[in-house]
Amino acid sequence: MAADSDPESEVFEITDFTTASEWERFVSRVEEVLNDWKLIGNSAGRSTLGKGIYTSGTWGEKNQDISFADFKFNITHYFLKQESEKDDGQDMLEEDTFPLAMQDLLCMNNDFPPRAHCLVRWYGIREFVVISPGTNCEAIISESKCNLLLSSISISLANSGCQVPMFVQIQQKWRRMYAGECQGPGVRTDFEMVHLRKVPSQYNHLSGLLDIFKSKIGCSLSPLPPVIIAIRFTYILQDWQQHSWPQQPPDFDTLLGGEVGAVEFGKLPFGACEEPISPLCHGTFYKHFVIVVDLDPLQAPHWSVRVRTAENPQCLLGDFLTEFFKLCCRKESTEEILGRGLAEEEGKENSDISSALSKLTEPAATVPISRLSVSSMVHSARKHIRRRRHIDDSPLNTDILNSVLLFLFPDAAVEKLFAHWSPCFLQNLYLQLKSAPSDSLTYRLALCMCVVNYSYGGLRAVAHLWQEFVLELRYRWENNYLIYGLAGGPPDLRCCLLHQKLQMLNCCIERKRARDEARKVLEGSKESERRSSSHQGARPAQESSTSTKEVYPGKSWDSWSDSEDEFFECLSDQGDTEVPHAEGNEDRSKKKAEGRLHPYNNMTLLNSTEPLYVPVTQEPAPMTEDLLEEQSEVLAKLGTSAEGTHLRARMQSACLLSDMESFKAANPGCVLEDFVRWYSPRDYVVEEVVDEMDNKVVKGELSARMKIPGNMWVEAWETARVTPARRQRRLFDDTKEAEKVLHYLAVQKPADLTCGLLPCILHAGILKLKEEELKEDIPSVKKTIQQASSQASKLLHPPNHDYKKLEDFINQLMAIETVITRARSLKAKFALCEGEKEDDREELEKFVSSLLEEPEVVVNGAGQGPAGSIIRRLFVNAQKASLLEEDTGRDRKPTGGSNKTPDFPPPAGREILLRTCVPRPAPYSKALPQRLFCVLMREEFRLAGAFSSDTSFF
Repeated sequence: MAADSDPESEVFEITDFTTASEWERFVSRVEEVLNDWKLIGNSAGRSTLGKGIYTSGTWGEKNQDISFADFKFNITHYFLKQESEKDDGQDMLEEDTFPLAMQDLLCMNNDFPPRAHCLVRWYGIREFVVISPGTNCEAIISESKCNLLLSSISISLANSGCQVPMFVQIQQKWRRMYAGECQGPGVRTDFEMVHLRKVPSQYNHLSGLLDIFKSKIGCSLSPLPPVIIAIRFTYILQDWQQHSWPQQPPDFDTLLGGEVGAVEFGKLPFGACEEPISPLCHGTFYKHFVIVVDLDPLQAPHWSVRVRTAENPQCLLGDFLTEFFKLCCRKESTEEILGRGLAEEEGKENSDISSALSKLTEPAATVPISRLSVSSMVHSARKHIRRRRHIDDSPLNTDILNSVLLFLFPDAAVEKLFAHWSPCFLQNLYLQLKSAPSDSLTYRLALCMCVVNYSYGGLRAVAHLWQEFVLELRYRWENNYLIYGLAGGPPDLRCCLLHQKLQMLNCCIERKRARDEARKVLEGSKESERRSSSHQGARPAQESSTSTKEVYPGKSWDSWSDSEDEFFECLSDQGDTEVPHAEGNEDRSKKKAEGRLHPYNNMTLLNSTEPLYVPVTQEPAPMTEDLLEEQSEVLAKLGTSAEGTHLRARMQSACLLSDMESFKAANPGCVLEDFVRWYSPRDYVVEEVVDEMDNKVVKGELSARMKIPGNMWVEAWETARVTPARRQRRLFDDTKEAEKVLHYLAVQKPADLTCGLLPCILHAGILKLKEEELKEDIPSVKKTIQQASSQASKLLHPPNHDYKKLEDFINQLMAIETVITRARSLKAKFALCEGEKEDDREELEKFVSSLLEEPEVVVNGAGQGPAGSIIRRLFVNAQKASLLEEDTGRDRKPTGGSNKTPDFPPPAGREILLRTCVPRPAPYSKALPQRLFCVLMREEFRLAGAFSSDTSFF
């Protein structure tokens, strides 16, 4: 009793056996994943699969992360996507139906599928689940851990009723070792594997492998059910014989010689610098036989071929584009790249060339100079100036530089116009990419910059060429020579900004030339007037001028100079007439009409019988997209107040005011209605009315919007003076705009220049790919190029380019180039062996095309077909070359034996598939599928077995 009353004796430990362990949680988590993926219950789908479905079909994949305590696992579900088909007996599956995985073990339609998951190739299953260690977790090497995982998946399959086989990846990942299990109603399949580095001698032949298979299934039946055998031997052609070099050898005698794949300026290179096709793998099949037959590859009933491609072969077009794109990330200015001394010397050269060429072009004011003489003088002056510069200081060689400039400005050789090949559907590709036309100066400049960057000095050469290019543009502006290779008119806002800037400069040159020519015509007419006046004793012409002094006191026509650039000068004072006297309008008779072009549609002025004339007007000021954006920002900053709105309207009506002043000068006595009838006919409403005498009278008036109080048109008309276009302030100051463009170009960094030219160079790359694809006619590549063009149009239109996406796009173009070079390489190799068999050309072209599109191609007719004979000849040539090298390297010739050279080398790999259906584990058990896949290679021996058992009574 005392012991029972002791308090310490009442304390005892309580163990809660209901708490789940880490192992139980892991098993439960696996079951949850299987349930989420709806893998519970009988497996559904067709019992048999079509031939080749594993290769042509689409494989799906699902992933999920799970953990066992603190150890991370990844569980993945692989499955072949199939169209849902409802069979008649699909809804009434028998309970003892074998799982689909067991049916797949015996299926003979998909043996040795190429480029499939290793478990699909070894076991032929269409669906399975794999549990593998996480990314940063160590491999499962311990035997106890492997057994724990196997028991876990066994319990999960049993509890969930899942009939999809489940595997666990064990050992190091590179070994590709898996162990797994598949359960069905009363049946189970165990997936086991053996992996060794060397093939044991007793298993280096078919009889030894059959002994392993028979011992493993342990069948006691006599005789043993037949074992169906399928064998694949793989022969590898490592060295291609009698094939041409991927690129033509360089021509050292040319200006661009010494460079592999060198092309002339204005073209991009194309093709691989190394062999894009790696070994050719030739497989011979011996399928579904029971008795071993002769395994001569020439007698094999089935042949297949696949090509292994070189990983990322060096291709010229991709290298050019990649190196050019890298310049976008450089931050150095031209001065930092070339050095301050060289930049100052270039400044001196600028002045020296200007002075030197001014002497050469002194008669340009009176005598037009041909393009031939212009070009010759430009290059002569440049050559004279460059003699003083050390060759080491110039990144670009003088001959190379002159060749580039002559290509960019071919004024001396008009017959050699640059014409780039362009397919019909890609003629307007530059509009989609916001690039430039393929015959424009901007496009040629992009090509030259790309070639110079890759082959002639990199960043320093690009900076040097750009400096010389800007210098050439300034010379042409100062001497009124149009820039070759640019369309006339205002800048095309659909093109890249750099192209717009060059068009703006060309537009300035056009305006300046027109103004200078008008001045010459006017000065000539005034000189003739002076001579006629002096003969007639009249007053000098300069004293008879009244309108200029009236409008602008103290300023005559002769005092207007280029330095002021303040007034617009039209081509001539055409249409200046004296308005005849009209009754009741004596003031108008004293006015002189100026700046007339021609009468307008036989109309007359509303307040007189004078014809309505179309005036000489100033053209609207051309603008580039950055100027338009800047103007929009300025107008937006004016706000929404009344004053801001009024100021915004006045800024936007500068062109309207100029046209009104020109109209008043050409039509003295006109009113606003007359101007509206010509300028905006829709705003002058004409209708027929009936007067008091019942006569129909045509009556017109301004539209409703023109009668709104405070209308800008009315205000502008009231403030407009009677001033012809030639005496108006310029709407477009070509001198100012040209200097702005030249300054914009001069301060461009090489990185900014590269970004500006990037649309053009990508445009050129797509055209080059399309040009090469048409030669090879690859349907998949044609579709890919069209998709790339659409993708590029989205990437190049935003103002700020996404460099990461552009880099990915260039990689995509490189992949297209690689596919084309592979096709070209294969066609060249098979064409060399084709001989004169014209009848088989179509079949061979289809065969080569299939090699690029499909992972493995069946050779029609095996060794007796046209493709098979070529493959055999390739192997024979390689064998002869190999034996010749061996004989050359020996000290003496071998004696004895046969001198016949084998057609094929020893197989690089042997794959043997054994399968049967036997009762296991007892003679009275169900007959279940058994399968053993054997891989025998020089440094690998693998056995992948699937052994099924009847668990109904065990």
